[in-house]
Amino acid sequence: MAYPRRSELGDFLRSRRQKLSPEAVGLPTGQRRRTPGLRRQEVAELAGIGVDWYIRLEQGRAVSPSLTTIDALARVLRLGKVEHAHLRALARDCDRRAFSRESVPDAIRRLVESLNQPAYITGRRWDILAWNAAAADIFTDFDRLAEEDRNILTYVLTDPNARRLFGATWADEAKRMVAQFRTTYDFWAGDPAFLDLLERLRQGSPEFVIWWEAHDIRNVATGQKLLNHPKKGLLRFEYATFQANDDPGLKLAIYTLV
Repeated sequence: MAYPRRSELGDFLRSRRQKLSPEAVGLPTGQRRRTPGLRRQEVAELAGIGVDWYIRLEQGRAVSPSLTTIDALARVLRLGKVEHAHLRALARDCDRRAFSRESVPDAIRRLVESLNQPAYITGRRWDILAWNAAAADIFTDFDRLAEEDRNILTYVLTDPNARRLFGATWADEAKRMVAQFRTTYDFWAGDPAFLDLLERLRQGSPEFVIWWEAHDIRNVATGQKLLNHPKKGLLRFEYATFQANDDPGLKLAIYTLV
């Protein structure tokens, strides 16, 4: 039996195994392979674990690998620092309550509304929970959206206005956001609210389906965005994000013109 969170761990391992060539780990190429990447047996042998045990991990079975095993797999699969940390987190046992949309404390809401720079608050599922007039002016009037549509991912991936706003940078920005969201989603796999969002994105964006299957992850809190605003023209923003101390699930994003 596969478990949602274990399934994501298995999918992550499989995606990294398939991206790694035999040459990258010092193995001979040999005969042409039917599928890309390393074989399960090769990963298991290089990590010093049983192949049956590794297969159970990729299948999302209820097994609990030690940190030594996880670190060995990270080494064999050539995982980066962010990927290694993600794999460790996925391997931990963690019971979660069902997701519910967060609420923004009045003090934080007033703070956001008082800022001159575009700013908004998002929750764990990337729902847009609070914003100021400057953000509505640059991105969209979030008031006109139904509550279920107030989500950064659905806005960027399915709203034609967002595609026009980001212009030539849209694909790179959208792909980056999908990789960042994947880092969060893996810990909420199987939750009805996250599954509902996932289905909406699959239905509304063909590109999302391709990027999601790659199982890329990122952990970026700052950067720049180039926007082609219909009235203001080209705008370049620096952005930074901050977590609330009272509820780390609340994230404040602030944009500054450069």
